[in-house]
Amino acid sequence: MIFIKTEEEIALMRESNMLVSKTHAMLAREVREGVTTNYLDKLAEAFIRDHGGIPGFLNYNGYPKSLCISVNDVVVHGIPSDNMLQFGDIVSVDCGVYKNGFHGDSAYTFVIGDISPQVQKLIDVTRECLFLGIEKAVAGNRTGDIGHAVQTHAEKNGFSVVRELVGHGVGRHLHEKPEVPNFGKSGQGVRLTENMVIAIEPMINMGRKEVKQMKDGWTIRTFDGKPSAHFEHSVVVRKNKAEILSDFEIIDKEIVRN
Repeated sequence: MIFIKTEEEIALMRESNMLVSKTHAMLAREVREGVTTNYLDKLAEAFIRDHGGIPGFLNYNGYPKSLCISVNDVVVHGIPSDNMLQFGDIVSVDCGVYKNGFHGDSAYTFVIGDISPQVQKLIDVTRECLFLGIEKAVAGNRTGDIGHAVQTHAEKNGFSVVRELVGHGVGRHLHEKPEVPNFGKSGQGVRLTENMVIAIEPMINMGRKEVKQMKDGWTIRTFDGKPSAHFEHSVVVRKNKAEILSDFEIIDKEIVRN
């Protein structure tokens, strides 16, 4: 079942998603060489709780942490640990918040120090893929229009799109219908209707599209060990232009400030 939100519910979701983005902005000051991903996880949990929210990922289907922190060839669902971040790492942070009865969900890929031009291109293209997908999140289009926009841009730039993991509806539940793949054909898939709220989240690999799951049951890595990038916004489907509930600008400003 697909849940169509009221404007009152969307207002509550806007608040949940802004707390996600504020958490990312706080983390932008802390993601650096020598810190552990556990340290970042504890900071995020405290920040979310101090602002009236609950970490949306913590204990979700048994997941043990508040953030998913995926470094380099980890695509998604990296479990925070005592491993230290290194100069040259790319770090995808996926954060969820439950507040006022609704979930917020957004991901951002950070860079520590200097990276190669090709890895920077991967990050830039992944972010571009997200916004090209969002452009298609308008009433009357289909999920395949979003996936086609993402896939076309990624592959045109020499990268590949993960198939096994997809975007999703979001609301009172962290994962709702419909699924929102990052690949597909225009005009196919679930029809988008006004006031659907969906999380669009391209996961783009530098090498092959195939992935593998680690023995911990969560961590997903690229099959060939090459880097992967991940960006995600929660958006409201509208008539002419999607409304983005989360916010990258406040994160970008903290990165520039650092």
